[in-house]
Amino acid sequence: MLTPKKTKYRKAQKGRRLKRDFECRGVELEYGNFGICSLDNKRITSRQIESARRILLRFIRKGGKIWIRVFPDKPVTKRPPEKRQGGGKGDVDHYVFQVKPGRVIFELGGILEADALNALKQVSYKLPFNTKIIKR
Repeated sequence: MLTPKKTKYRKAQKGRRLKRDFECRGVELEYGNFGICSLDNKRITSRQIESARRILLRFIRKGGKIWIRVFPDKPVTKRPPEKRQGGGKGDVDHYVFQVKPGRVIFELGGILEADALNALKQVSYKLPFNTKIIKR
């Protein structure tokens, strides 16, 4: 799973997600011919990225190439169950990436269009937000 090697701060604040907050960077295909972009404002965990990557590997075999355009670098903390109030913030549980609408998450290249569209459709089931498949 993807985790940062080093962070400036061990724990982060939650932040605020605005409803009409669209992505400015990473909205166009840079490397591959096919991609999948988000339509919602949600968080994607490193486990979800890994499960989607495995599906893509299964479809491309040795023919194509995958580009993962997001990296989970925001820590999410969690308190142990049945713990009383007080005593500070919990330990880091997992890492997430805050996805905004329009952000390209995965790109594919070097495979047939039918295979790429089928693979990206399967990936969309693993992601926690609505997606759109885009072509160059």
